[in-house]
Amino acid sequence: MPAEFNHNFKMTEKEFTEISLTIGLTFGISYMLFIVYRLAEDSKAGRYGMMILFVGLGLGIFGFVAKYAIKLYLASQLN
Repeated sequence: MPAEFNHNFKMTEKEFTEISLTIGLTFGISYMLFIVYRLAEDSKAGRYGMMILFVGLGLGIFGFVAKYAIKLYLASQLN
């Protein structure tokens, strides 16, 4: 192990929350995609029904990504 390896890695509560939220929501969205696909297949929703289900979920995913992009943009404007 290198001598300069720092064993005193510290993370603030804000950093931990941001990382955990991003990772948790990514896994949650992936699981929701699986659930919606299974729901559409099992209910024989057809192409139009499956499209409506995925458009609704896609809007939620878009909102999550847009919030993150807006936050990064505003942070860069303030600094």
